[in-house]
Amino acid sequence: MEYSKLFTDNSIIVKGLTKILDEESITYLVKDRVESSRLAGFGSPDNSVEVHVHSSDLDKALKIIKSYELKIRA
Repeated sequence: MEYSKLFTDNSIIVKGLTKILDEESITYLVKDRVESSRLAGFGSPDNSVEVHVHSSDLDKALKIIKSYELKIRA
């Protein structure tokens, strides 16, 4: 399976997005570089949580992310 990076932000914003992706049955992976860095003893910016979606869902996910960004940035 091939995944593409869709979005990067902090964990709270990412949780909201993944909830929407779940509701739309879109396959995704979350890479939490903040938590990984913390566990390894390194520092990392708070907005280092990435959402990757399966390539077959990318077009649908891009439409969702545009709408989601408008809501969170308003």
